[in-house]
Amino acid sequence: MDLSSISAAVVPLHLRSCLIYRQEKLIFEHYRHQQVEYELTKINSCTKSFLSALICIAMDQGLFPPPDTKLSECVPMLDKEKDDWRKDITLRHLLTMSGGWRWKEFGGINSFPQMTRSQDWVAFALEQPMATPPGEVMEYNSGSSQILSQLLVQAIGGSLVSFAETYLFGPLGINDYHWEQDPQGIHTGGFGLSLRPADLLNFGRLYLQQGQWENRQLISSELAVHSVQPAIRVTAPWSGSYAWHWWCDSFEGDGKPSFDYFYARGYGGQFIYVIPSLETVVVLTDDRRKRERPPVDVFPRLIAPHL
Repeated sequence: MDLSSISAAVVPLHLRSCLIYRQEKLIFEHYRHQQVEYELTKINSCTKSFLSALICIAMDQGLFPPPDTKLSECVPMLDKEKDDWRKDITLRHLLTMSGGWRWKEFGGINSFPQMTRSQDWVAFALEQPMATPPGEVMEYNSGSSQILSQLLVQAIGGSLVSFAETYLFGPLGINDYHWEQDPQGIHTGGFGLSLRPADLLNFGRLYLQQGQWENRQLISSELAVHSVQPAIRVTAPWSGSYAWHWWCDSFEGDGKPSFDYFYARGYGGQFIYVIPSLETVVVLTDDRRKRERPPVDVFPRLIAPHL
């Protein structure tokens, strides 16, 4: 690994943070200023991958239904809807954002902002008209994440954060965090979690170790591996594939060894990259205005070639 080249490429970008962990060691650590190491930052849609982890844990405990369970079995109101494709939606479709609803996160019909201005986010997401049969097209949809968050709360019979503190945050040493809620008091599934950079790194390490943390299996290795496997191809402007609220892609540089990776991605430059073949986790965070941010391809363009 060429750390000097990575440093030369990353430091001038003035990222909020950049951490690189490889083969059980933190080998690169950069913060815009010293306080960043200890400050909470909004991780935006990286929250989705934490929700995925909690769902996997609940599945392991037999609390959350199997992925191929019909959504209508969990949400009786769907049985009363008109006879369309929504009755074929499964929990797996929600996890892979392939439910088939007509939804544009931003731009066009601006589904996400409309949802957050509604009085009942889950009802808003469920009531959107169908566009395609479930399972055919991945359409990025934070409404699906909010539905999953509510289903998880129903399954565990209590607070999502209490469940997280017991089975994920506590073991990983996450003691300070903030998590937003919807108007019904359900913690946001698609965004809204604030953590420290080191927390993101430990979360990535958990998946690098196939769900194991300090000799304890927090997530079964079967689900930890399955949930980050490519499940459905994505279309432009995205690249690669989508898994259970994780992105998947490959690095194929000119004359450089190729490798596969999966990653959590949040608006504004929040990333957790996990590269199993290299035993590596890379965390990037930022908090600047859009016109001041570096491009979103910092990892594949400036870091991956030197790994």
